[in-house]
Amino acid sequence: MNRPAPRKPQLDQDLAAVMARHPAQFQTSWQTRGKVGAVILVLLSLAVFGMIRLEVTPDRFFSGLSRLGYFVIEMFPPNAEGKFWFFVSALVETLAIAFAGTLTAAMLAAPVAFLAARNVIPNIFVHFTVRRGLDIIRSVDALIWALVWVGVVGLGPFAGVLAVVCVDFGALGKLFSEAVEAADDKASEGVISTGGNGLHRVRFALIPQVLPVMASQVLYFFESNVRSATIIGIVGAGGVGQYLAEMVRVLDLPPLGVLIFMILVTVAIIDVISSRLRLAIIGRPQKP
Repeated sequence: MNRPAPRKPQLDQDLAAVMARHPAQFQTSWQTRGKVGAVILVLLSLAVFGMIRLEVTPDRFFSGLSRLGYFVIEMFPPNAEGKFWFFVSALVETLAIAFAGTLTAAMLAAPVAFLAARNVIPNIFVHFTVRRGLDIIRSVDALIWALVWVGVVGLGPFAGVLAVVCVDFGALGKLFSEAVEAADDKASEGVISTGGNGLHRVRFALIPQVLPVMASQVLYFFESNVRSATIIGIVGAGGVGQYLAEMVRVLDLPPLGVLIFMILVTVAIIDVISSRLRLAIIGRPQKP
C-alpha cells in the first residue's frame, strides 16, 4: 500500500516564499519586546508595592486560611435550628428584590438607550449627555446605593429594589445603546426607502434586531442581581443578607452552613435556567 509522500518540504518552501515576500512581518523587533517587558515589569512592581503597602503578607494569608478552615468545619453538620422557613422566606424576598429591580431597571433603560445611541439621535450633545449620566449612575456600587436608600426610605426590601434599579439602569442603558448602535443599517434603509419616518425606523427596523439581545442581557443581570441582593441585605435592604451578617457576627455557624447551601443551590438553578433561556432567545450559532 503506497503512502502519500510527506508534505514538509513543500510546506518549508511555501513558508520560505512567504518570508521572502513579507520580510518585515518575520523580523524580531527587540524594541517592541523591550517595551512589552518594561510594561510587565512596571505592573509587577506596582503589584508588589501594593501588597507591601496594604500589608498583604504570606503569614496573614495562611493564618486566614486556617481560620476559614475552622469556619467550614464548624458549619458541619448543617443545622437550621428551627430557622429553615425563615431562611426560605428571606430567600424568596431576595429573589423578589432581584426580579423587581432588574425588570424595573430594564423598562426604564430601554427608552433612554435609544436617546444614547448615535444612529438614533444624531445630536452629539444629547447622546453625550445621556451617556455621561448613565456612567455616573452606574459608577456607584449597589452597596452604596443600598445605604443611601436605606437612609431615605428606611429598612426593608423596598430600599433593596431601589438600589438594584439604580445600578442596573445605568449598566443596562449603556449596553442597550451599544446594541442599538450595532444594529444592521440595511433594515433601517429599507424602512426609510418605503416612506417611513424616524419612529417607523425605530419600531420596525431597530427594535426587532436589538430585542433578543436586550432580553438576553436582562436575564444575565437578573442572575447576577440574585447575588447582589444577598449582599445589599447586609446593610438592611431586605433578603437573606441580614441573616448572613447576624450569624457571622455571633459565629452561629451551623445555621450559616444551611443558608449558604440554600443560596448556592438557588443560584445554580437560576444559572441553568437563565443560560437555556438566553440560548433560546438568541439562538444557537449555525454550524458552517
